[in-house]
Amino acid sequence: QTRGVRVTYKQDWKAYDYSQTNEKFFFMKLLKDLCNNVEQPAYKFGRPTLPISDMLFASTLKVYSTFSLRRFMSDVKIAQSIKMIDVVPNFMSISNFMNDENLTPILKQLIKISATPLSSVETDFTIDSSGFSTCRFARWFDYKYGKEKKYRMWLKAHLCSGVKTNVVTSAEITEGDVNDNPLLPQLVKETSDNFEIKEVSADKGYTSKINLEAVEELGGVAFIPFKNNVTGKARGSSIWKKMYHYFIYKHDEFLEHYHKRSNAETIFHMIKSKFKDNLRSKGKTAQKNELLLKILCHNICCV
Repeated sequence: QTRGVRVTYKQDWKAYDYSQTNEKFFFMKLLKDLCNNVEQPAYKFGRPTLPISDMLFASTLKVYSTFSLRRFMSDVKIAQSIKMIDVVPNFMSISNFMNDENLTPILKQLIKISATPLSSVETDFTIDSSGFSTCRFARWFDYKYGKEKKYRMWLKAHLCSGVKTNVVTSAEITEGDVNDNPLLPQLVKETSDNFEIKEVSADKGYTSKINLEAVEELGGVAFIPFKNNVTGKARGSSIWKKMYHYFIYKHDEFLEHYHKRSNAETIFHMIKSKFKDNLRSKGKTAQKNELLLKILCHNICCV
């Protein structure tokens, strides 16, 4: 809003209709180009493995479809018929592939690569996290009521994303109870590999001298609100004092920058509403990879 007047933008319905009605075809073409950049591991011994580009394509398309592995196999056959992949893998091969720990760093790299076409657009970023439920449960004995109880376990996605296009520039997956604060330096550092950083906004949970300095070292300014119990005194940190006084004495101007953080909520809504907020995979490694694949699917759709 600007001075109480809500700013609205006209929708280009012709472009929107064209992109939405052809999304899946464009998605597969972009995905094929991405997967072809991944180098095939050298053959060592034993039965030859399926091409990693085809396995990556099939795994990502499976998450995009939101179908179960068995019901999804028709999509793989269609993809082969239009020459998107060479081989149709068995559904159990896809399941085993998603359980491979070596897949995780590849997916993180593909997420970064998939965001690079928008590097000329994005200079302001936001950082936040959100949980995705799994099929695993933890149990404990409740002495008060004298019976065993259980709760569903979940994973947390920590994302750095652009505020204009909502593309994810770096991602980290952790257990649900991991603190958000220490992950900011890593996320902004990975983002700076392909993007120029001018601003980073995050909520109070990321308030720390280390985080402010991490963004400053990369040439940006971190707009993170200060908690009520802190002061402008921080030994050896000029950026802490500078941003604290900015927050106190130019509060409205500070909030104009900080409220870009609201885009983080939009990004998680986009991922969860389109690709579901739960993880189908049973194994812990597969669940992490499935969540990374959801983020990769989101990026391709943004592009």
